[in-house]
Amino acid sequence: MALFMQLTSSPVITLLLLIHLTVLFTVCYRTKAVVKLPPNVSFPAVIAFGDSIVDSGNNNNIKTLVKCNFPPYGKDFQGGVPTGRFCNGKIPSDLLVEELGIKEFLPAYLDPNLKSSDLVTGVCFASGASGYDPLTPQIASVIPLSAQVDMFKEYIGKLKGIVGEDRTNFILANSLFVVVAGSDDIANTYFIARVRQLQYDIPAYTDLMLHSASDFIKVGLRSSSYLKGTK
Repeated sequence: MALFMQLTSSPVITLLLLIHLTVLFTVCYRTKAVVKLPPNVSFPAVIAFGDSIVDSGNNNNIKTLVKCNFPPYGKDFQGGVPTGRFCNGKIPSDLLVEELGIKEFLPAYLDPNLKSSDLVTGVCFASGASGYDPLTPQIASVIPLSAQVDMFKEYIGKLKGIVGEDRTNFILANSLFVVVAGSDDIANTYFIARVRQLQYDIPAYTDLMLHSASDFIKVGLRSSSYLKGTK
């Protein structure tokens, strides 16, 4: 069962902490077999949403100033080529799929060179500078979480065309869904732009983020016909 589907609205904060800690652990303590799963458990795919921490190049293909498809980004990546990852090498979503033994990199859904075979094992819908607060992606002209869900629904249709409905249901029901967001809300929207400071204090703003995260999971992702009825 996909990780986020096992949680209801009250433990959403637990989900966010778990994902952040998992990513942090993978990055900081990356050794052989860091991610150990029971013998009978495996993930056929990883699906990522969120911001620059897991964006593997989606911002390359939209009209925004928030890009990193130029040197020195990517200098330690394969071939030393900048790919749109906000890093000099692999990003957490890459490390996660590698440690799980799925594939070496998690490609961006908007990558024009994306192959059908890439869709079967998962893709990334994240967009650098996006966030839970709907105002955050507007400020940076990047892909909001709502649009990331729309791309996910489009992805489901493509996946069905590649592997059929039964296999699509299996992949979606057993994949690992990763959501990494929130830092741009706090850093950019609240403290740098200061737009939300006129409306919310810190506790109220974090409540807004929490409600948006909960809606993203319950209303956004579960609105897909393939995910309805999952727990």
